[in-house]
Amino acid sequence: MKVFLTGLSYKTAPVEVRERLAFADGVLPEALDQMRACPGVEEVVILSTCNRVEIAISTNGDVAAQQILEFFASNRGLDAGWLEPFLYSFEDREAIRHLFRVAASLDSMVLGEPQILGQLKAAYAAAKDRGAVNGFLDAVLTRAFTVAKRVRSETEIGRSAVSVSYAAIELAKQIFGDLRSKSILLIGAGKMSELAARHLHRAGCARILVTNRTRSRAEEMAALVEGQVVDYEAYPARLPEMDIVITSSGAREYLLSKEDMRQVLKKRQNRPVFLIDIAVPRNIDPAVDELENIYLYDIDDLGREVESNRKARQKEAEQAEQIIEEEIERLFAKMRAREVAPVIVSLQAHLDELGRAELDRVRGKFGPMSAQQEEALAAYTRGLLNKIAHGPLTEIRRAATQPEGDRILTLIRRMFRLEDS
Repeated sequence: MKVFLTGLSYKTAPVEVRERLAFADGVLPEALDQMRACPGVEEVVILSTCNRVEIAISTNGDVAAQQILEFFASNRGLDAGWLEPFLYSFEDREAIRHLFRVAASLDSMVLGEPQILGQLKAAYAAAKDRGAVNGFLDAVLTRAFTVAKRVRSETEIGRSAVSVSYAAIELAKQIFGDLRSKSILLIGAGKMSELAARHLHRAGCARILVTNRTRSRAEEMAALVEGQVVDYEAYPARLPEMDIVITSSGAREYLLSKEDMRQVLKKRQNRPVFLIDIAVPRNIDPAVDELENIYLYDIDDLGREVESNRKARQKEAEQAEQIIEEEIERLFAKMRAREVAPVIVSLQAHLDELGRAELDRVRGKFGPMSAQQEEALAAYTRGLLNKIAHGPLTEIRRAATQPEGDRILTLIRRMFRLEDS
C-alpha cells in the first residue's frame, strides 16, 4: 500500500490562489466520492482550511501526484499548468511525516496553534462518513492524532501560542491604541471569529457586535463576550459606526467592496477603519486597501506578524520533530510486523509440506518400520527442517525492526518460492 499527498499551503501559495482551491463543506462529500472513483485510489481524505488545501490518498496501483493535480484542476475549474507551480507532493514515508507534522501544528502559520488538529479530525470524520477511509490511510490518520497528543503533552509548543486572531488584535492596538472605546463588528461566527472576539473582550472592548447568517450561532458567540447580535441583513447599515470590522464568513463572494467602504468613510467623515479579513475565500475586496484611512489586513498579512512567535518556539519544535520521527518508526515497525507474520506462517507451512513429502518418499525404501522407528525418522526430519528454517526465521523477525525489512522479506520469499506456494 502506498500513500500520496498533494496540496498547497500558505508557504507555497498566496491567499488569492488558496481561495480558488478551497473546498466548502457543502461540496466536500461529492469531491471525496469523485476522487475515490479515480482508478487505483483506495482511500482519500481532503483537508481544506484557510491556510492549506491537501488531498491524501492510499493506493495499490500506479496513482501519482499528477492524477491528484488533474483532479484539483478539473474539480475547481482551474488550468493544471497554472496550478502546478503552487503544489507540493509527498510519497509514502514523507507523506506520513507531513501528515504528522500538520496534526502536531509544526507546519502551521502559527506554530503550536490547536485549531489545525480539530480541522484534520473534521476532515477525517467527513471521509469516514463517506466510507473514503477504511484501511491503511485510516491507520495513518489515527496515528497522527496520537502524535499530536504526544507533542502537546511532552513539549511546551502550544503554551501561549500567538494566534492569527491575537495578532489581528495587536495590530488594531497599534493603530488605535486603547480599544476599550472602539466599536467592533464580527461578520461570521466561526472559530477564528470566536478567538478574535475573546481577545477583544479580554482587551476591555465594551461594544462588540456579532452577525452571522445563522442567528443562533451569532447569539452563542455574543453571549461569550457580552456582545450584541445584529441581523445579518442589517449589518451593512451599521458599518459607519464601526472602528474595527473582522470578517470570517464562509461566503464565496466579497461581502465588502471598495465602493461600500468609500461610502462608509464618507459617513464616518474619514475617520479610520481597521478591516481584518481572516476568511478564505476572502470576504473583503483587496481593492478596498487603496482607500485612504482604510487599514486592511488579510490572513497572509497576519501570518507575517506571527513569524516572531515561530522563531521563539523553535526549540520546542525541534523536540516535537524528534517525537514525530519516533512515531514514524513505530508505525513502520508495526506495518512490517504485520507483513512478517504471513511470511513466517508461509515458510513454516512450506517446510512442513516438504518434510511430509520426503517422509512419504523414503518410507517405502525402508520397508516395514516399528512405531519407534517411524517417530525417530519423523523427529530427524523435523529437527533438520528446524535447523534449515532457523536462519531465515531469524532474518524475518529482524526484518520487522529494520528499515530494509521489505527487501529482506522479498529475498526470503524468492529463495523459498513462497509466492508460488
